[in-house]
Amino acid sequence: SLPAKLINGGIAGLIGVTCVFPIDLAKTRLQNQQNGQRMYTSMSDCLIKTIRSEGYFGMYRGAAVNLTLVTPEKAIKLAANDFFRHHLSKDGKKLTLLREMLAGCGAGTCQVIVTTPMEMLKIQLQDAGRIAAQKKLMAAQAQLAGAAEPVVEARTTATQITRELLRSKGIAGLYKGLGATLLRDVPFSIVYFPLFANLNKLGQKDPDVKAPFYVSFLSGCLAGSTAAVAVNPCDVIKTRLQSLQRGVNEDTYSGILDCTKKIWQKEGPTAFFKGAYCRALVIAPLFGIAQVVYFIGIAEFLLDLLPKHRA
Repeated sequence: SLPAKLINGGIAGLIGVTCVFPIDLAKTRLQNQQNGQRMYTSMSDCLIKTIRSEGYFGMYRGAAVNLTLVTPEKAIKLAANDFFRHHLSKDGKKLTLLREMLAGCGAGTCQVIVTTPMEMLKIQLQDAGRIAAQKKLMAAQAQLAGAAEPVVEARTTATQITRELLRSKGIAGLYKGLGATLLRDVPFSIVYFPLFANLNKLGQKDPDVKAPFYVSFLSGCLAGSTAAVAVNPCDVIKTRLQSLQRGVNEDTYSGILDCTKKIWQKEGPTAFFKGAYCRALVIAPLFGIAQVVYFIGIAEFLLDLLPKHRA
């Protein structure tokens, strides 16, 4: 049922995000730093420096936004894919690869309604620590020369950012980078859902019986990490476009083409794969957990208890 699908998707998203959010924070900071302004050399270096300068909970900056919005985002994504697969199937027959890809395309298109503002707010909060650390480093160097005062970081919240964007740009402000988000999420879903469905089928002894949970988990991990690396260049572009604040001497971008051109010319083609391994490490368990929860059907179990409880 639709309510069960929405509950399953929401539970899956909450569990997954809680487990992998620090890696996602490292991914955002690695993708945003440009040549000449590198604060971190790797994911582990980023996490260690974050803990030292911002404490353990610094790794979870922006998590509240994700945890709030990931439930509708994952619910829409998983339920929409099921919806399109159902309507694209002919009399219950097996879907062709093209139809599976079309269903994934539909799911990816639907989810950006929630994904774009969620990513927009999350990125500002995740990257604030990197920009603050960069300013402190430059201020410390200036202090040695006796030319500056210490920098005090002013913490912002998702509510403050939302209010400012709505006041200055209206609802469109929350949807900055919508084109780049579509460019990332639609191809991701086109790759992920057909790949997951076919990998999961390999573990089914009978077409009418669900695959074991570990098969769904491993299929979700493999399909998720493959799709994540495949669309990482689009994720780098999206992250750069959605960042409202820049570090010292960092480029600004007017759109997707301008961003692509500047990254290619100034940082080289390898820059499009910044944070790719972080993204794979985030997406693999996130979608593995999501598919296990979704296929086990926790919501069906909970909803089945309600009539019995009332009786």
